[in-house]
Amino acid sequence: MNFTRLKWVGLILALAAVLAVTACGKKKVATAPPSAPPPTPAPTATLTANPNTINAGQPSTLTWNTTNATDVSIDSLGQVGPSGTVQVVPTESTTYRLIAKNQSGTQEATARVTVNPPAAAPPPVQNEGDAQLFQQSMKDIFFEYDSYDITGQYTAVLQQDARFLQQHPSIKFTIEGHCDERGSTEYNLALGDNRAQATRNALVAMGISASRIKTISLGKEKPFCTESTEACWQQNRRAHFVYNQ
Repeated sequence: MNFTRLKWVGLILALAAVLAVTACGKKKVATAPPSAPPPTPAPTATLTANPNTINAGQPSTLTWNTTNATDVSIDSLGQVGPSGTVQVVPTESTTYRLIAKNQSGTQEATARVTVNPPAAAPPPVQNEGDAQLFQQSMKDIFFEYDSYDITGQYTAVLQQDARFLQQHPSIKFTIEGHCDERGSTEYNLALGDNRAQATRNALVAMGISASRIKTISLGKEKPFCTESTEACWQQNRRAHFVYNQ
């Protein structure tokens, strides 16, 4: 019995020794370090101006958008949010520059606002009396038979008249409506009034104050030409300008 027990003890010890040698013979496997996080993408940026052409004193709206940016600024405006809008009123043509930054890089975007120069000042008024200048500068306009429509030819004449009146804002005047001799007195008074009113309305549309203008119809009572010919009648179908003292 003792021999058998000793035999089992020996076997157990031998097995333990084998297991110990096997365990010592195994190589330790190194644990892989954790992978580094991916780099932050470089920023993107856009910047627009609407409208991009303005007159002096008018506003324009800047609109911008960025991604992945930690720092965003616009020249002359300073630090701004990653996206937004702002209204600007530049006094001269200006290029706005946006800069978006992060640890991976920098991105720029630009938008230009063009400011139109102010209109040129009108030429100086000559040193002559207003009445004389008025007579020299204001040109009558003429109408077709039985009509008070202002044709393209005489629209251009009225535009020249309007420029003179804009340069002399203190002048007030009367528009006389005239007709040729054909037709009744009552009919021609109404037609002359329509011609005077049409001329007045055209000048007002060109920027001349209505408070400066009076109208009157003389019908066929004061003809410029007294011959009964088409050439003469044409001269009588007119709107005539009279300086008011």
